[in-house]
Formats: sequence, structure tokens, C-alpha cells
Amino acid sequence: MNVEKYTKNYFMPPQIDMSWAFKEHPGKAPVWCSVDLRDGNQALVIPMSLDEKIEFYKMLLKIGFKEIEVGFPAASETEYEFLRTLVEKDLIPDDVTVQVLTQAREHIIKRTFEALDGVKNAVVHVYNSTSVAQREQVFKKSRENIKKIAVNGAVMLKELTEAAGQSYRFEYSPESFTGTEVDYACEVCNAVLDIWQPTADKKSIINLPSTVQMSMPHIYAAQIAYMSQNLKYRDNVVLSLHPHNDRGTGVADSEMGLLAGADRIEGTLFGNGERTGNADIVTIAMNMAALGIDPQLDFSNMPEIINLYESVTRMHVYDRQPYSGSLVFAAFSGSHQDAIAKGMKWREKEKPAHWTVPYLLIDPKDIGREYDGDVIRINSQSGKGGVAYIMEQKYGLDMPKKMREDFGYCVKDISDRKHKELLPDEIYKIFHDFYVNIEAPLSLIDFKLNKTADGMRNGTVHLYINGNEKRLSAQGNGRLDAVSNALQKELKINYSNLIYSEHAMEIGSSSRAMAYIGITGENGKNVWGAGMDTDIITASVKALISAVNKLL
Repeated sequence: MNVEKYTKNYFMPPQIDMSWAFKEHPGKAPVWCSVDLRDGNQALVIPMSLDEKIEFYKMLLKIGFKEIEVGFPAASETEYEFLRTLVEKDLIPDDVTVQVLTQAREHIIKRTFEALDGVKNAVVHVYNSTSVAQREQVFKKSRENIKKIAVNGAVMLKELTEAAGQSYRFEYSPESFTGTEVDYACEVCNAVLDIWQPTADKKSIINLPSTVQMSMPHIYAAQIAYMSQNLKYRDNVVLSLHPHNDRGTGVADSEMGLLAGADRIEGTLFGNGERTGNADIVTIAMNMAALGIDPQLDFSNMPEIINLYESVTRMHVYDRQPYSGSLVFAAFSGSHQDAIAKGMKWREKEKPAHWTVPYLLIDPKDIGREYDGDVIRINSQSGKGGVAYIMEQKYGLDMPKKMREDFGYCVKDISDRKHKELLPDEIYKIFHDFYVNIEAPLSLIDFKLNKTADGMRNGTVHLYINGNEKRLSAQGNGRLDAVSNALQKELKINYSNLIYSEHAMEIGSSSRAMAYIGITGENGKNVWGAGMDTDIITASVKALISAVNKLL
């Protein structure tokens, strides 16, 4: 790689103020403007159809966007038709402002105003490129001539709005701001503002796009801080950002830019856009939510949003995309799963006022995700904690600690051999097949045990042994002990360290009980069995027989 061919193409502001960097976070949500239907749409391999754009637009309204860029009406008939459809079908709520984009060229501006006919609230967004590269290589114009293009565009917007008897708001972007001398960009923006004369009732928007990212985020923020402090009419100006993602820092640029004085963010859902995309509004908004700041956008049903987005854009939300990706909450690591499971238990017990669980920045349920399918995911890297958590949360099975370890290794081994993730139902089947009501070589038919005068249990155990029916005499200080003694005597085996636990699985007249038994054979091998039955005593005996079958 020939790094000598590259150099800095950005410009530091004349005065550098980094005091904004001491802020921990923005004090409130910015004004959000979705540019999915214009900037995002033009970046699609197959742009959205009219019906798809309407469907997407309605989703943006449902999420809570109050400003939506609906297109570049003069650029194509499809863009023009979309805006006219919104108007004619009365699809623009009174509290929503649609934004249209136009170059600072007279015939394009006039066509844009034709498309706006009948719109109550609109932002007309005019731009021209101001960077050194564009001035020298594309337009071959001086700084003064480039400023004149911006001023002329501002004049046209004001005159046409007055002629239409409307009160549309105006937005100006010095496109390629990041490659423009910052003091010159400020000079151009102030010249535009002098034409518009913004007031408290009719604020103007100055939008500073990171058309191509050229610097680290703190440099972009320093440029924003300079603009914020040197723009005229600042109290009546909404300072807007439109970060792209060439360096992969669109979110960071946005967040630092907000600290540095910005009031508004233009971006797209999931960061779709040309080249490496735009700032991802989902991530920026959810980052705020995770700090306890209301983002004023509703992503509580993230799966539904993703499904519609992928359907109409034919794009895919990456599996590791922050907050929205299918695997962003997934923990495969055994230690991570164990910590999450213990954290969830702690929350149930302590009921803290605020969210705090190891490895989980936010509660997945807040955006429509589930713990068993989205958080604890089981493969060969998983541990006993995660497996046990799924079994308890989804199936009500609370295994003894040592049995969890045994089952965890069993699941890991199967996942490793199959080289695949195991779904909860597959894990439950493994548990059932390996531990529950095992019937070979021993199979229980029935047992009858009576209490004697001295408190002992005495009776018979009726079962098949290798297919042969037998009745065994049983005696012990309890039902389970009596059956255990009968089995050891008949089979001429010895085991010790019997561990027992049981619990009800369901509530109701037809409730089932689950019993777990662990035993240690003469060779030191530990085995586990489980029994399921509507009667807890029968479940216990079945668990013992299952464990003995495993030992045999």
C-alpha cells in the first residue's frame, strides 16, 4: 500500500474549542430527519417502487419521525409522483414536515415548487458543493463564484415561496463541507442566512454534511463547534448534521457533533446510503435510550421494522448491526451465558430500578426480542449456565447444579459433532432422550410400598429386567430407599451419594412433576436420571430407575 499518496484533505477551524468534549452525553434528543426515501433510496440496487415507498413512509411515521425527506422531485418522474401521491391521498399528518431536495439551479427549483403544491409543512433543501476538490476539479470556479451560486439559490427559494403564498422553511447545505475550509463554509452559510433572515417563528436549517468522511470524529465535531459559534442568527438557526460513513464513524460523528452544538441529525435506518452509507439513526437513538435519554423514536418492535425494511429495500440488516442485528444479544460463550443467567436471577430477586445485567447493554425485550431465542444461544462454545437457563425459562426444568454440568457437556458434545447451533426444542429433546424415563434395561411397571409400625417402607417393585417380568421385595426407610435397596440387591450392584431433587412443572389438576436423581457407581462414575409423572413419588422412582439404567 502506497500511503505516501494520501494526505489530510480536511481543514482545521481557525479557532479550536474542545470544551464540548467534557460533556457526557446530549441533554435531549435531536430533531430527527429520515432521508431513507431519498438518500437511502438512490443507493439501492433496485430503488423502491411507489407502493414500497409509501409503505416505508408509513413505517417512518409509526416510528415517530416528524421530518422526512421524501425525495428530489425534479430529479425523476418517480420522485415527483411520490410527493404528489402523498399530497393527493392526504398522507401527510399536520405535525409532520416533508423535506424536498433541490440543487441551486432555477429550473430545478421551479419544478420542485410545482411538486409541493398543496403541502402544508415543508422544508426546501438547497445545496451546492463548496469543497476545494469540487471547486478546482468539477466546477472550476472561484470561492466567490461558488458563494454566489449559494446566494442565488437562497434568493430563488425565498421569492418562489412568497409567490406561492406559503411559509415553507429553508435548509442550506454546503455539500462536501468536510473538504471545505471551515471559515469559508461559515462565510457561505452566513451569506445564505442574510438572504433568508431567519426568525424565531421561521427558523432556517444549516446542514453540514460529512459528504465524504475525511477526519476522526473529534475533528468533525471541532468543525461543528466553530460553525455553531460563528453562524449569524444562531438562536434562529437549526444546526443540522448529515454524516456519511466512509471511515465507519457515522454514529461517532453524529454523537460528537451533537455535543459540539448540533440540533438535528439527518440519517437513515440501519445506515443505508451510497458507498458505506449514512449515519445509522437506529444506533444513535438507541445509544441515547441506553443512557436514559428519550430518543423520541419508537423501536419497540425492531423485528417488524427489520422485516419491512428488508422487504422493500432488498437490503439485509447485518447480523452484528448494533441493536438490530439477529446476533447482537446472542451469547454463545459459556462464561457469558452463566453471567447473564445469574444477572437475570439477580434482577428477579432484587428488582432494581434501573437495568443492569452483565453483557447486555439494554433489555432485549424493550425492542421486541426474547431471551431464550435471542440472548442465550447454544453451540459447542456454550456452558452449563446457558443451557440450564434455557431449560428453566422455556420448559420449567430446574436441574440440580451438578446435573446442569453433566447436561451442559452432553449438549456441547452433540453441538460439536453436528457442527451446528442447537435450538431450544432440540436441547429439550436431548435432555428427554438422555435422562427422562429411560426404560432399558429396567422398565417400571408398578410398585406397592406400605408403612410399617417402625416407620419403614415394605412392599414390592414390579418391573421388566431385560424384557423379563419380575417382582422384587423392597424394604427401606422411605419409598425411594426401599426401591433403591431392591434394585441393588437384585442387580448385584452398589452405588452411593444419591442426590435427589424434584419440583412441579405446571400448575393445575393435571400438573406434572419432575424428579432428578444422581448416583455414583463403584467405579466413581456419576450418572443422572430424571423422571416425569403426574405423581411425584412415581416420578422419583422413574428418575432412580433412569439413573440406574445409565449406570448399567
